[in-house]
Amino acid sequence: MEIPRKIGGRRSDLSGSTSDHVVIVGAGVAGSALAYALGKDGWDVHVIERDLTEPNRIAGELLQPGGYNKLIELGLEDCVEGIDAQKVLSLAAIYKDEKKAIVPYPSGVGARGFHNGRFIQKLRGKAASLPNVRLEQGTVTSLLEENGTIKGVQYKTKAGKELTASAPLTMVCDGCFSNLRRSLCNPKIEIPSCFIGLVLENCDLPHSNRGYFILKDITAIAFPIGTNEIRCLVDFPGRKIPSISNGEMTEYLKTVVAPQMPAELYNAFTCAIDKGNIRTMPNRIMSESHYPVPGAFLIGDS
Repeated sequence: MEIPRKIGGRRSDLSGSTSDHVVIVGAGVAGSALAYALGKDGWDVHVIERDLTEPNRIAGELLQPGGYNKLIELGLEDCVEGIDAQKVLSLAAIYKDEKKAIVPYPSGVGARGFHNGRFIQKLRGKAASLPNVRLEQGTVTSLLEENGTIKGVQYKTKAGKELTASAPLTMVCDGCFSNLRRSLCNPKIEIPSCFIGLVLENCDLPHSNRGYFILKDITAIAFPIGTNEIRCLVDFPGRKIPSISNGEMTEYLKTVVAPQMPAELYNAFTCAIDKGNIRTMPNRIMSESHYPVPGAFLIGDS
């Protein structure tokens, strides 16, 4: 589908409903970056995001070199500045026998580790800085369809008012918990495992500027997300994770996972468990598929 160049300008009617060149649902990484790129190209863009406060997630915290290069290409590289992002120059695997395998990133590029929410807020701010990009908090309830073509969205504003936003192109970027996906397609979603996430404080990785895969009786990854913070994600097979409320999770992390951690991280890992800020999230697999729907794109995890 060839995207047309900008024709005309933003229009609104007496009800407050708007007509733009593109409506973007979701202002995460994909939606915000798209809004900025299209806005720079002269499009009138309306972005509708259900919650514009800073997200607090345990995913999307390690931007790989390819992603960082894309930020540079889009003029968004300053979005990793001022958020205490950490440069990661290589990855290493630690095996059961304590042997290590090191995989360097391309010279001079490296990955970036950071708090996902801080990064997203910088992207949103960059997009909203363009005069032809409108960033609005609201909940999209449905896609507007006319004769098999998507013409925009219906949404509820933060104040509870029902409005429509019309555009020749609607881009759905509302993430893995999308409530619009099934109106366009019916993909098979698998959940092979879940992540258990903790932040380790005031400790050092075995080697600075390096991310680590722990591949022993358990599987985990650790990488820096701040000057004194290391994100640790433990991969737990299946959907049924130990209960946090009844103490099963604490017991599992202390007796099964902690002994497998590198010595440099052990004390900080057990302290993080005692602190209690344990987060979990399912790892979802959804095969890429082509669902031709005139007027709409589903992008990313949508």
